[in-house]
Amino acid sequence: MTAADTPDDLTLWYDEPATDWETQALPIGNGALGAMVFGGVEREQLQFNEKSLWTGGPGSDGYDFGNWAPPRPNALAEVRAQIDRDGRMAPSAVAAKLGRPRSGFGAYQPFGDLWLDMPAVTATGYRRELSLREAVARVGYTADGVTYSREYFASHPGNVVVGRISADRAGKVSFTLRASSPHADKQVSVTDGRLTVRGALADNGMTFEAQVQVVTKGGTRTDGTDRITVTDADSAMFVLSAGTDYADTYPTYRGADPHAAVTEAVDRAAGTTFDELRAAHQADHRRLFDRVRLDIGQRAPEQPTNRLLAAYTGGASADDRALEAMFFAYGRYLLIASSREGSLPANLQGVWNNSTSPPWSADYHVNINLQMNYWLAEQTGLAETAVPYDRYLRSMIAPGAKTAREMFGARGWVVHNETNPFGFTGVHDWATAFWFPEAAAWVTRQMYDHYRFGGDLGYLRDTAYPVMKGAAEFWLDTLHTDPRDGRLVASPSYSPEHGDFSAGASMSQQIVFEVLTDTLDAARKLDVDRALQAELTAALAKLDPGLRIGSWGQLQEWKSDWDDPENTHRHVSHLFALHPGRQIKPGTPEAEAAKISLIARGDGGTGWSKAWKINFWARLLDGDHAHRVLSEQLRGSTLENLWDTHPPFQIDGNFGATSGMAEMLLQSQHDTVHVLPALPSSWPTGSVTGLRARGNVTVDVSWRNGAGEKIVVRPGTTGPIRVRSDMIGGRHRVHDEQGHEVGTSRSGDTLSWNARAGRTYTIVNEVAIGITAPEEMTTGAAAGA
Repeated sequence: MTAADTPDDLTLWYDEPATDWETQALPIGNGALGAMVFGGVEREQLQFNEKSLWTGGPGSDGYDFGNWAPPRPNALAEVRAQIDRDGRMAPSAVAAKLGRPRSGFGAYQPFGDLWLDMPAVTATGYRRELSLREAVARVGYTADGVTYSREYFASHPGNVVVGRISADRAGKVSFTLRASSPHADKQVSVTDGRLTVRGALADNGMTFEAQVQVVTKGGTRTDGTDRITVTDADSAMFVLSAGTDYADTYPTYRGADPHAAVTEAVDRAAGTTFDELRAAHQADHRRLFDRVRLDIGQRAPEQPTNRLLAAYTGGASADDRALEAMFFAYGRYLLIASSREGSLPANLQGVWNNSTSPPWSADYHVNINLQMNYWLAEQTGLAETAVPYDRYLRSMIAPGAKTAREMFGARGWVVHNETNPFGFTGVHDWATAFWFPEAAAWVTRQMYDHYRFGGDLGYLRDTAYPVMKGAAEFWLDTLHTDPRDGRLVASPSYSPEHGDFSAGASMSQQIVFEVLTDTLDAARKLDVDRALQAELTAALAKLDPGLRIGSWGQLQEWKSDWDDPENTHRHVSHLFALHPGRQIKPGTPEAEAAKISLIARGDGGTGWSKAWKINFWARLLDGDHAHRVLSEQLRGSTLENLWDTHPPFQIDGNFGATSGMAEMLLQSQHDTVHVLPALPSSWPTGSVTGLRARGNVTVDVSWRNGAGEKIVVRPGTTGPIRVRSDMIGGRHRVHDEQGHEVGTSRSGDTLSWNARAGRTYTIVNEVAIGITAPEEMTTGAAAGA
């Protein structure tokens, strides 16, 4: 089946306009630009954003990157000494010693709204939709015998938001386009059908500009002082672009005035037809989106998405499968729409925001949230979306090195609990969420995973390794010898956002273990930094790994056995080693202890917490429990437009859920391509194509009645490959694209062979497809075994 023939099962649709930004409006985006489509009949609203428009930072009163002023030479030593003496310390006491009020941090800002005022009509047959495959939002209805249509998309190739208003009868398109903005420090002007909004934020002086060009076919266009009126046209198109003078350069964070770039983008788009703009946009979007296709028995829903969600039970219906498949695809769509090269990475709300004071500043929380945004990138074929993430981390090295030096007296670089686009790497004073120097180490995991998935040594050497090395050097200089047992620990250490400060909290130790291990592995692969390799090896030999099993069989959250089996806190941070880390393997005592901890915490929590738990249960190879938590997220933490809610809206839950569904179908963290590791019984028959495994392998798989039918692996690198699946334990055949048998070695449910880049290898379950075995063939025989 070709892409054009694919049933339209991946379209969110509604039979009435949106009236609420957070729960109902539909998002489009191109990484830097985002817009929310409401679809009103008489008044259309497109609320729009440009991701670099932020208050705070340089130019804002008192901004100091979160660093201490003046230095506190004994502060850390005093906290460590008290923890060594007493075993724990209250968050408020640590914040009094090490924190400071935040100044000039700022917040992500809405840019404004476009309004299209239409003639009053009585509409019938109304439909508002968002096609995930096309990345196009549409509105349609009939009034007075005329069918009206609107289409909207955000083009990455053109860096514009594009809209077209049309009718099936000539001369029936009339509207007035105007703009509004929450920023008083702006001017609005109109010339030759182009509306310009320009200003400078009072808070920090950041220059911003948006331009909207209206192009008509037929009828008349009339310029007002602050609006454009179209009368009796056959159709009309508008193109919008926006920008600021932000640049990711420390310490000023300012670059060129946005006027030239915005003008060029609008001029270019306005000189192109709508069909050409849409074709270029869709080709760009589908190049990424179409790489992965999931079939879990869904069909195109016959009811609006809000009613589909309201009726969802997590049961066996095709409608329930449709919602789950759409939720999986929606996570991929949202990442494409909110993280593309040339923009900042996806923030807490991706790229969408309608408030000058958004929740948590719509910033970059790095005690899980930013990282979670990118869990799906590699495994679901969207590696390119992580380019802004990589650039953002590299931009933090300079301010982070200053914080490491001044606050800790350490090499390398550091960032704490949350940050902004202006290099905020220091601290604030919210007692339970201000201290997390492990964040710099955690964010490097995505970079090393990019290397593990793709195998690009040039990327490892030039992009990832310098960031990883700095994060590792910081911990080499700040690890503390625990007087209890002589092991190296993080101190002070805090398990987000839970309990007291201590030394060697499990999450801290697991993250440090991973960054030291990954950096050592990278240095060896690159054959560099022999002295650093020796330091890393010595530190790892003395490091507490943070994997203790407690008195009731749980994986301990702290080095001391303080866990309460009645505690259902939303954070389960001490299971980092299970996911996204890889210290814990299924079937080990630590995995069983992690399971006991998860059961005690329960399946509830906020949206992002449930999403993380989907990944945990998948890593424990319990697909039914993973699916149960997915069902809980859809029932209790998902809005009508399928955005995840904390509450309020927080996009990492969308991304984490898509990641968890992918983990149910394919895992590779232990250097084996494990196919259908956690297939839930709710998905008895289906297929997925295009998932990615570490080792530069692309995988397709189909299954029936809960058993794998066919696995297709396409390695991008020549070398040994290991594929694991339950179906390999039975009768199977392995052949290449010419149908030739492939010699393999089998150990239980795992096959090994030397693969060649560019070849296609197919493993067929002969029992599942009905091939009868010859009498002399024993069950479980494998080619080349």
